[in-house]
Amino acid sequence: MMKLLGIKIIKVTAVFSVMIFSILMLKTISQYTSFDKNIGFLAFKQQVVGNPYWMTFFYIHIFSITLCLLAGLTQFSNRFLAENRDLHKIIGKIYVYNILIINVPACFVLGLFSNGGLIGITGFLIQDVLWAYLTVAAILSIKKGNVTKHRNYMILSYAVTTTAITFRIVKHLLYNEAQHDYELFYGLNVWAALLINLCIAYTIIRKNTGLSGKINGGKENTKTEK
Repeated sequence: MMKLLGIKIIKVTAVFSVMIFSILMLKTISQYTSFDKNIGFLAFKQQVVGNPYWMTFFYIHIFSITLCLLAGLTQFSNRFLAENRDLHKIIGKIYVYNILIINVPACFVLGLFSNGGLIGITGFLIQDVLWAYLTVAAILSIKKGNVTKHRNYMILSYAVTTTAITFRIVKHLLYNEAQHDYELFYGLNVWAALLINLCIAYTIIRKNTGLSGKINGGKENTKTEK
């Protein structure tokens, strides 16, 4: 009972945090609707803002990522899934297509020009590869009828999706311009956000697995849906 309560608290906290920071990200993204090349993040990327390909991928990414965040939120509610299976599939497809067709290619290009030097570039590219792999693995799992693996891979995929939020939280909490080298902090923060999110996802998966085992008499539930 306590483990079930703990999982619910983690999920509610995570959902609430993602909603709040998604709203804040919408506010941040709104400044780019002016297409001014010297505002916000673009002020630090003056060496590439003249590149039309980079700018195109930048706008594609920032204007689509919030939809990806919000679409993923609805996918982890058992009640929502039970009552809205068709809608779950539609929103799931929006999430998957958004990642694989739009954001993975866009983020790969943006990652090549990332701040943070080699540490930051490597971190972003690994995030991008993991994002694609985990999302594809989730798709293949559900096509094979393995609901448990599908859910677990989706949790991990969404963990990568929300690294942008964790990145900003860590930056606002720890970065001190007078004490830290910006490039080094940026690069390390890319890795920190990824590791933090994957650890949280792994904890949720472990707790769900343990709870499922207890509900099924200590045996792992291997039943799949066709």
